[in-house]
Amino acid sequence: MRAGGMVSCSPLIIHDFLTYLRLERGLAKNTLLAYQADLEKFCAFLKEEKRGMDPEQANREEIRDFIGFIHTSGLTDRSQARILSGLRAFYHFLKVEGRVALDPMEIIDAPKIGKYLPVVLSMDEVARMLESIDLSHPQGHRNRAILEVLYGCGLRVSEVIFLRLSDLFFKEAFIRVRGKGSKERLVPIGQPAIRAVELWLQQRRLALVAKSGQDIVFLNHRGAPLSRQMIFLVIRAQARVAGISKTISPHTLRHSFASHLLENGADLRIIQQLLGHESILTTEIYTHLDASKWQASILEFHPRRG
Repeated sequence: MRAGGMVSCSPLIIHDFLTYLRLERGLAKNTLLAYQADLEKFCAFLKEEKRGMDPEQANREEIRDFIGFIHTSGLTDRSQARILSGLRAFYHFLKVEGRVALDPMEIIDAPKIGKYLPVVLSMDEVARMLESIDLSHPQGHRNRAILEVLYGCGLRVSEVIFLRLSDLFFKEAFIRVRGKGSKERLVPIGQPAIRAVELWLQQRRLALVAKSGQDIVFLNHRGAPLSRQMIFLVIRAQARVAGISKTISPHTLRHSFASHLLENGADLRIIQQLLGHESILTTEIYTHLDASKWQASILEFHPRRG
């Protein structure tokens, strides 16, 4: 069975729920879109497997059937956990709004997920990527600046896309970043990244700039803001040129930034602030990355490793 087609959820309910998440929890647009897609998947399941049942009518039995469906659909444990997290928020909203008397999610256990350790690059691999960029290429300086900012400042790809000229404070060696929930933070920027961005800006001043890109730092060849997909393709292509076989994304450079800071003795609280994490628990994953490295060293060099 493949859940799809028309959903049984009222568009108004979905709209109200997403508005609640945005206003009450301050969730970012991408998170809202993920919750919307997950909720539509649930509604499609109810339509096809439960004869068009509305979410307000669903009980624990329907929820458990849906959990079984997503468990066998090839989704990762983390994706399954995210879907259930969205359903918990959805039914909490329905109960608060008085649309359901009982919350069917109250006694549903979330699936146990394994420890997820993100892919990171070594400092040598980052250097190889940066040095492999052809600066004679029309977009060479732009791509070099994007990589320098992603790695040098630990930004999310969305934060790079919407980085504005008015957010650059190079004299003070800071940039202003708008993160999740439109929260702002100041992030230090090193001289290599500053030089790379300044070289790109020299080219940018000579290029045609669309109205939508007037205050945006990184632009495509039409003078408009870059898309997430474009930056993803730039990173993947440069990794291939640099001979890096790891499957990476723009977020890999953010992970590498945090991991290398921790390796070199930075305080975890400082890394949390630089990354814009609301909870220190999110940042603590990098302590597991660091631990996995010294564990590998012990297994490689300890005389009793065999």
